[in-house]
Amino acid sequence: MRLIYHIATRANWERARREGEYATSTIGRTLAEEGFIHASGLEQVADVANRYYKGVPDDLVVLVIDADRVLAEIRYEEVPGAAAPFPHIYGPLNADAVLAACPLPVGQDGEFAFSPGSWP
Repeated sequence: MRLIYHIATRANWERARREGEYATSTIGRTLAEEGFIHASGLEQVADVANRYYKGVPDDLVVLVIDADRVLAEIRYEEVPGAAAPFPHIYGPLNADAVLAACPLPVGQDGEFAFSPGSWP
C-alpha cells in the first residue's frame, strides 16, 4: 500500500463522503479550476500546512489516501524549491480510497504538525 495525503476542510470531506468523490484541489480552488488535486507525501504534509493553511478558519483534516485504490491518474511532479516531487491526482478522488480523515490541529506555537502517530 502506498499512502499519500491531502489537506481538506472537514466540510468538503463530509460532502465528498456523501457524494462518493472529492473534487477540491486545494483551499479555495476546485479540481476543474486547477486541473488536479494537490497531495503530499508524509514528510511534506506539515510544511504544506504551515506554508498554505495558516489562518484558514475552517476545521482542517488530513485525508490519508491509499494511492493504489485511487481511480484517477496520480503523477509525481517536481515543484520548484521542493526537495521531493509531489503527488498530483488528475481527476476526482474516489472517497473509498481514503482510509482516514485525521484532524489537523494547530499547536500552541501556531504551527501544524502531522505524523503517523497523529492518525487513528
